[in-house]
Amino acid sequence: MEERTRILDQYGARVYKNRKEHVVQVENAPSNQSIAANSRSVPGIMTNRGCCYAGCKGVVLGPLKDVAIITHGPIGCGFYSWGTRRNKATPVDGRNFLEYCLSTDLQEPDIVFGGEKKLKQAIREAVGIFHPKCVMICSTCPVGLIGDDIQAVADWAQQEFSIKCLAFSCEGYKGVSQSAGHHIANNGLMKYIVGSGDAPPAKRFSVNILGEYNIGGDEWEIARILKRIGYDIVATFTGNGSYETMKNAHIASLNLVQCHRSINYIAEMMKDKYNIDWIKINFIGLGAICKSLRDMAKYFGDPDLTARTEAVIADELSEIQDDIDYYREKLKGKTAGIFVGGSRSHHYQNLLADFGVHTVIAGYEFAHRDDYEGRGILPNIKEDADSKNIEQLHMQPDEKHYRMIVSKERFEDLKQEIPLADYGGMIHEMNDGNMVIDDFNHFETLELLRLFKPDFFFSGIKDKYILQKAGVVSRQMHSYDYSGPYAGFRGTVNFARDISMGLNVPVWGYVTPPWKTEPTLTGRLTHPEEERQGKKNA
Repeated sequence: MEERTRILDQYGARVYKNRKEHVVQVENAPSNQSIAANSRSVPGIMTNRGCCYAGCKGVVLGPLKDVAIITHGPIGCGFYSWGTRRNKATPVDGRNFLEYCLSTDLQEPDIVFGGEKKLKQAIREAVGIFHPKCVMICSTCPVGLIGDDIQAVADWAQQEFSIKCLAFSCEGYKGVSQSAGHHIANNGLMKYIVGSGDAPPAKRFSVNILGEYNIGGDEWEIARILKRIGYDIVATFTGNGSYETMKNAHIASLNLVQCHRSINYIAEMMKDKYNIDWIKINFIGLGAICKSLRDMAKYFGDPDLTARTEAVIADELSEIQDDIDYYREKLKGKTAGIFVGGSRSHHYQNLLADFGVHTVIAGYEFAHRDDYEGRGILPNIKEDADSKNIEQLHMQPDEKHYRMIVSKERFEDLKQEIPLADYGGMIHEMNDGNMVIDDFNHFETLELLRLFKPDFFFSGIKDKYILQKAGVVSRQMHSYDYSGPYAGFRGTVNFARDISMGLNVPVWGYVTPPWKTEPTLTGRLTHPEEERQGKKNA
């Protein structure tokens, strides 16, 4: 395909060899094309990935509202993971620890002499001030390099203060991206928290929501819809979630997986340990919401639940139909690019399609191949040294809580109807000519703008501003740019309002980047021999 060739041909031989398998242009859709993913970035390229610590503390653990999470490392790490995401939470007892950034603020002497004493003091202060029910320690790069034993400190804190204290060795350099941090966080939650509660068995229609982080209030809107239908939400991992609810997650009857990449580990481990099935759902986009709700009703197979599901869907759609028609008229025929983490680059294609917007470019920051190609390719993925660096937990059935929710025969029948223990991936739903790029960088982003000229570009914090400087409407999809929620039926209208407003604001007509009128950098390339000859002649 022409666009793919024009991007890759500008690379030197070594970079070309690395990037060519990460850049795919869809042919013969629905396509089974393969893509390279979850491998190290090319050194020196401006990638948009985060680090292992960002995935562990910033994504998975950070939204827990009743946990005092201490970043053991420089203050910048703690501030970044606290200040760049808009996780929201409803306090249970009047306290919400999301408002605070707790860090040991390591300085140069601490790097030289060790920071364990400072970490103990930080825990002592956090317990004395906040009285949390759980403390979590997340380590950053310097801690791994100097060898502080954060697990020993956590054991000390548990004895000293009689509270749960967990240590996560999530130094930023582990793995190849924040995906490694997701895995580390999932392991810790499963080993030490999930199943430790003693709540009585939940109601029949009880669920956990996995991979939902309540950005801009998404979880609140999802919970509102599910409760209208009659579902009991046991725990959310981890937006608006808590240590107290997570302890009893094992009593739920079904797990709902929203962000596949960040939480599929827990879904699989809970299946092995408690026999709780999981289905891939998507509460972003009208068609996807309706399908997810109907898939859930099919799993439980209850006529009354199915009837309530259809009634709620009809009522919610009727409430927003006029707004949907209004914004569809404004947006239909536009094109978009999406480069976001988790499953959002896939999810938002459904939402854009509701308004007649066609996605022409999509990619993930830190995905694995199964996020692109579907879980069917998992047996064919070779484990490399970076993957082996992360502990793989193998759960055994829990004698007390392992139970049969649906029969094996019913399970196999359901797999033919709903995405039970499965995720089809993103590429299969994209059209011919669409670009799919893994671990995209700033150069490729600007080239895609030039070649495809999308009307919108949804992205992360690191590339949002180069898009805006290029005169393209951009939304920061890891924080919603202080808007939201975007999930659920009402969230669909919020999203359409925001992108319509961005498209029609007159500022783009007044902004002319300086590089469009005059060169900002001049220079020429010469061969070393020509340069020496020129100096002689001079």
